[in-house]
Amino acid sequence: MSQYILKIDCSDEKGLIYRIADVIAKNDLNIEKNHEFVDQENQKFFFRARLIGNIDTVALKSQLAEVLPSDANIYLGARRAKNIVLMATKESHCLGDILLKNYSGELFANIQAVISNHDVLRELSEKFEIPYFYVSAENLERRAHEEKVLTILSEFNPDLIVLAKYMRILSSDFVKHYENRIINIHHSFLPAFIGANPYKQAYQRGVKIIGATAHFVNDNLDEGPIIAQDVIHVNHEYDWRAMQRAGRNVEKVVLSNALDLALEDRIFIYGNRTIIF
Repeated sequence: MSQYILKIDCSDEKGLIYRIADVIAKNDLNIEKNHEFVDQENQKFFFRARLIGNIDTVALKSQLAEVLPSDANIYLGARRAKNIVLMATKESHCLGDILLKNYSGELFANIQAVISNHDVLRELSEKFEIPYFYVSAENLERRAHEEKVLTILSEFNPDLIVLAKYMRILSSDFVKHYENRIINIHHSFLPAFIGANPYKQAYQRGVKIIGATAHFVNDNLDEGPIIAQDVIHVNHEYDWRAMQRAGRNVEKVVLSNALDLALEDRIFIYGNRTIIF
């Protein structure tokens, strides 16, 4: 039997769960697990289920559309390992963590390639037999550089792009090619400490919490829908280098958690926030 993921969001009405379950049952399918949530303020309904059985996806979606509100968004797809491309610059902690998870069979994904604007991480990628593409940004305008990157991406057509500490700002034109399919990670000091060496700035201010945020990329740089966050406590015994090491550990854990959620189709993007089951 095959596994499928069903995701629905629509205006809330009485009887939605019954109607959905009735359609699923009439198609002789089993609901292995399901979650639902209603945003009471906006009267918005969210539903996710993992289905088991032999599914005619076109017919099932059509039947569901008939019993759901007219504004319903219905996603139905086979549960499968998604194709991803990783993008990086010089820092290795996030990239290395994802590559190691993939090598050990913990990542439900197929890593197609690593793209970087520096050649620093080639050896790391090639140790895991992942194709590495170096696209220098030196002496290139942003548009020209992004066109080269997009050309490489078009060869793979990934389901998701993961910015594993890719330290370049992406243009709106680039983001439009992969809307809601680019995941980024950054430290939690934004917007307080920006620019070079935020950990040194944080140390000088005596911060007591270090964290990280993983989010989808949109036109507002680091303000896209948040997927996952975490924090750890630090104290006066940490110099800025110790803070940086601690921060990098948080970053790789948060990015890994966010990626797992995306790979399992557990995220609904709702405005500029997320509903996660």
